[in-house]
Amino acid sequence: MSEVLMNRLKNIASLDANLFDVCIIGGGATGAGCALDAVQRGLKTILIEKDDFAAGTSSKSTKLFHGGVRYLEKAVMQLDAEQFRMVYKSLHERRTLISNAPHLAHPIALLTPCFKWWEGFYYSIGLKIYDLLAGSTNLKSSQWLNKKQAVERIPNLKTDKLKSAVLYYDGQFDDIRYTLELVKTAAELGCIVINHLAAQDFRFGVNGKLNEISVFDTTAKRNYIVRSKIFVNATGTGADKIRQKANPNLNKRMRVSKGAHLVLPYDSMPAETALLIPKTDDGRVVFLLPWNKKILVGTTDEEVELTEQESTLSNADVKYLLDYTARYLNTTVDPKNVRAGFSGLRPLLQAASGNTKDLVREHEVEVDAVTGLISIMGGKWTTFRLMAKDTLDAVEQSLNKPITPCTTHNLILLGGRNYKTDGYLELAAKYKVPEFIAKRLHQRYGAMASKILDITVSDPSLRRSIVSGSPVICAEVVYTIIHEMGVSLRDVVARRLGLEFTSWKYAYQSSYAVANIMQDILRFSGEEKKRMVDEYQQTLEFWNMQAFGVSLNAN
Repeated sequence: MSEVLMNRLKNIASLDANLFDVCIIGGGATGAGCALDAVQRGLKTILIEKDDFAAGTSSKSTKLFHGGVRYLEKAVMQLDAEQFRMVYKSLHERRTLISNAPHLAHPIALLTPCFKWWEGFYYSIGLKIYDLLAGSTNLKSSQWLNKKQAVERIPNLKTDKLKSAVLYYDGQFDDIRYTLELVKTAAELGCIVINHLAAQDFRFGVNGKLNEISVFDTTAKRNYIVRSKIFVNATGTGADKIRQKANPNLNKRMRVSKGAHLVLPYDSMPAETALLIPKTDDGRVVFLLPWNKKILVGTTDEEVELTEQESTLSNADVKYLLDYTARYLNTTVDPKNVRAGFSGLRPLLQAASGNTKDLVREHEVEVDAVTGLISIMGGKWTTFRLMAKDTLDAVEQSLNKPITPCTTHNLILLGGRNYKTDGYLELAAKYKVPEFIAKRLHQRYGAMASKILDITVSDPSLRRSIVSGSPVICAEVVYTIIHEMGVSLRDVVARRLGLEFTSWKYAYQSSYAVANIMQDILRFSGEEKKRMVDEYQQTLEFWNMQAFGVSLNAN
């Protein structure tokens, strides 16, 4: 394994000399999954992303690998074979995705309260079907709990009308780190990966098929050409833009819905069991999940117009989610005590009519007969590996190659190799760091955690916390810049370190210290450092005021 897997400057310098078999546009879960599958099949592969890996929808999920109990109910009640197939595939994928990255994913128990006598029976039957569909891949059998057992699981659950509850299991994971692991593992196998490289204009060969794309490096402000035999459009909600850039005659296929989440203090629901609210007044599903020593609440489902602006958390989103928190828990959360939040856009395949919450989260691979562009559209996190498989089958067909069997189900991602649940104890003892620091690194980076702590051997000062009270140490920042292609301040603070998704206050406070380390490594000017810190802090302040009506500095 090379010392630096994701060497951005080296990768950019290699563009002119290469003709790739496949160029994948889009560095979210689907694009990263395609890149990993492609390079495993022996294809010369490049993955490009206009922003950062997992910067869009892939970082804004509910952090669950799930079959979809809501879709199962619709499959049964509406005799919908398409919904049924999606649930079946998703259920069988959960264990595979957990096994591929054991440091980033694990089973989680979810409890659904029942307030009428018949609900317990109804949900129990549904979840037994869920168990049966999962078969030998089932994570753990569901249970029907009495009132006492339910309260033992979630002590501050409201009980005045509670009759019983049902318990079942799905997978929980770190969506950003999982995407980065896919990218890093693809890079280890020889894929060229480059973030902040925006697709501009396609060029065509004499046969009318795509053979080149001009790209723009948004950091160095330079243009390059990527030459490839096949181009894959894995841009999620942006799929139509790329499709019509290649062929303006194609009809739009995508609709998008907004899903918002809040991050609450752990004491708002001190439990290791998640809470599923199966139906809201407007027909949605809301989860309350223990996550990173916080409680994650989500999600909303609101159809919106796709724009270039990033989806953000609104005050209405906050009120909606806190209202359901208060309905089910003996807890009143002041909006001022919400730690963070995020809002993402789901890529949904165009339907003739109906609400976005009724659309199937199925995927489709489209091969444009005119240009040769292959677009993978729709889907969800749990099925990204299957989406990638179907896409790469289409790629090999377009290359007139025999279909290579997909083997990503057996591939342990980079950080998951030789992973031991209690491995953080060995790290703490070997490197003489506090257990809570070793545990954080072990859970986020798995086998790569030792690489971070190795940095502290030559420079013990890098063991210090980035800011007082934070579990993030300076060596982690150094590692993510050098080894994980952290280019912008937000790349590092938000996605590599995860601070933007757990605490806007810590993200705000850490930004200057992180920028100092970035400046030492990347050698940009003091003026550039000040600009990036000011811009990021202003963004966080704007979000906080918009969502909660209070300044971050007032907390």
